[in-house]
Amino acid sequence: MFSGCSVSSLAARFAFFPPDPPTYSVNKDDGGRLAASGIPRDHSTDVLVLDTKHGNKIVAFYLKNPCARLTVLYSHGNAADLGRLYDLFVQLKVNLRVNLMGYDYSGYGASTGKPSEYNTYADIEAVYQCLQTEYGVSQEDLILYGQSVGSGPTLHLAARLPRLRGVVLHSAILSGLRVVCHVNFNFCFDIYKNINKIKKVKCPVFAVHGTEDEVVNWLHGHGLWKLAKEPYEPLWIKGGGHCNLELYPDYICHLRKFIQEMENITTATRLKKIRQTLKPPTKPAITTSTATTTTFTANCCCRIRFRKPDFLSCSCRGCPTVRGSNGSAYLCNWCCGGDGH
Repeated sequence: MFSGCSVSSLAARFAFFPPDPPTYSVNKDDGGRLAASGIPRDHSTDVLVLDTKHGNKIVAFYLKNPCARLTVLYSHGNAADLGRLYDLFVQLKVNLRVNLMGYDYSGYGASTGKPSEYNTYADIEAVYQCLQTEYGVSQEDLILYGQSVGSGPTLHLAARLPRLRGVVLHSAILSGLRVVCHVNFNFCFDIYKNINKIKKVKCPVFAVHGTEDEVVNWLHGHGLWKLAKEPYEPLWIKGGGHCNLELYPDYICHLRKFIQEMENITTATRLKKIRQTLKPPTKPAITTSTATTTTFTANCCCRIRFRKPDFLSCSCRGCPTVRGSNGSAYLCNWCCGGDGH
């Protein structure tokens, strides 16, 4: 029998396939600026090395667009690195009119460490912190984009940012275990439990998936879209596979439409929707009858009935009661020197 930890480790081994050797390296140019080998020198692209809370150093590319109103934080799939994705990043930056931040997970490309679920969580948190501190990007102006395994860190961060502008799930997974076997239960040793985290996302979610995806079944993307609190009109690309959706004209058209609609959502509109989801629960109803029996109802799940004692009044002014309705005498503490029983 396999233990939960060994199964989790095995799942992680199947989840990560960093290109070997990496398709680029990082060094400093003559001006002391970081540059990536094999990547065209461009003053609109910053090459960054960021520290994560797990002690790894990860590489990120920040592509600036002077016409941008929003920024996309892109988490890639499990068999690519920044060198392979640079051309795609440039196309997305231009066609969507956005700034774009892409990064390599620990153990990918020129990033140090080993790839794991929790390292990817630390990786995306470090990148988000960089966007905040170095580029002044707030969550209100940020769209998270997760492709395949990248949907894991994407939803991890999205579940923690209540004012996020939007999320794109590209060939996303319900969970790691559900990719390799069809299960309807949650296991503690599963990785990337997106099926749980999607329910915590409070912004529009745009899902795109190929109907002929041979790696991650289309039902994964459809399932996440159905579970989203604010699902955006999805794109199911007929005949699309796992790694070729960018080649279909509908891909860029629908993605551009989503970005434009997110640009038009004002902060006031977003806050209004968030407040609606955060309304406190209604107070339990309390009803009192005119008779001596009172019923308390809390959320219609239980009822408590009791009978009020029926005492006769004491003749002394200010004294509560000294005699019950059944004729038994009760001495009070105030006027009769009794023990209150």
